[in-house]
Amino acid sequence: MARPVTIYTGQWADLPLEELAGKMKQFGYDGLELAAAGDHLDLEQAAESPAYCQKQRDILQRNGLDCWAISAHAQGQLVLDIIDRRSAGFAPPNLRHDVEKVREWGTRQMMLAPWAAKNMGVGVVNGFTGSSIWHLIFPFPPQDQDLIEDGYKLFAQRWNPIFDEFDKAGVKFALEVHPTEIAFDYYTAQRALEAVGRRPAFGFNLDPSHFIPQGLDPALFAREFPDRIYHVHIKDSMVRRDGRAGIYASFLPFGDPGRGWDFRSPGHGQVDFESLVRALNGIGYQGPLSVEWEDNGMDREHGARESAEFVRKIDFKPSAIAFDAAFERR
Repeated sequence: MARPVTIYTGQWADLPLEELAGKMKQFGYDGLELAAAGDHLDLEQAAESPAYCQKQRDILQRNGLDCWAISAHAQGQLVLDIIDRRSAGFAPPNLRHDVEKVREWGTRQMMLAPWAAKNMGVGVVNGFTGSSIWHLIFPFPPQDQDLIEDGYKLFAQRWNPIFDEFDKAGVKFALEVHPTEIAFDYYTAQRALEAVGRRPAFGFNLDPSHFIPQGLDPALFAREFPDRIYHVHIKDSMVRRDGRAGIYASFLPFGDPGRGWDFRSPGHGQVDFESLVRALNGIGYQGPLSVEWEDNGMDREHGARESAEFVRKIDFKPSAIAFDAAFERR
C-alpha cells in the first residue's frame, strides 16, 4: 500500500479548516497534518476535550480526509529559544511583553501537545525545540565548547519533562531537523539524542529541504537514524552559486533573487527524492509523506495541487522479491 499523501496546514492557517479540507481533497490529498494555528487545531482544547477533537475529525471525514500527525512548531520554538520580538509573536498578545511568560506559555503548550494528539487519535507531534546556542554557530569569538555542552544540557533540562508527558500519552515528538533548532544536521542530531538518553519519545521529522543548503544527504540521514524517523516532510530547495549569493543568505528575505538558496515546490529544486524514497523503503518507514508547501515564486494553489501529483509519482513500494529470483527456479 502506498504511503498516505498529506499536507501541512501551517501555510494555510488563514483559511478555515472546513474550506481548506474541501480544497485539499479536490487537490488529491489523503489527509491533513494539522498545525496548531488558525482554527485548525487548538492544543488546549484538544488536550482537554475529546468532543472538540471529534469535531475537527468530523470536518476531515466529511471531506474524505484523515490525519496521521499534528504539528506545534511555533509553540515548541519558545521552549529553548533566545526569545526576541520575532519569536515572542508566536505567543498570545497579552504575554508578549514578558519573556518568561512567553516561555512558560510555549512550554505548557508542548506539555499539552501529546494529549491533544492522543485525543485526535494520532501518534506523532511534529515541531521545533528552539535552541539556546544557535547564535554560536560561527566560531568567532573563538568557540567555547563548554557553552555548547551547556546548551545541550539546557535542552535536556527543559524538554525531558515535556517528553515525560509524551511517554505518558504514548505519543512521539518528531523534531524537524532545521537551522535554529538544537538538531540541524547529522552530528547535532546525534548530540541531541545523547543529551536526552536516546529516549524513544524523541525522534525526527525528516524534511530534505533543510539538508540541501547545508550540503547534506537526507537519504543518508534516514539510513543513519532508521528508528528515529517518525515523520517525513516533502519540500524542496535550490542552492544558487553566482559568485554573489552566499549560503548565509545575506539577511535577504525568502523569495529574494539575491539569496544563495531558497525553498521550492517539490520537484522544482535539488532534492533527490528517488534516493530519499529508496532510503525510506530501506528503513521500513510507512508513515505519511506530508507536503510542506513553501515557494514564494509560485501560486500556492497551483503548487499544492501539483505537489500532490508529484508525491504520488515519486513514491513506490519496495520489491517483495529479488529481480533475479526467477533465474534460480528449476
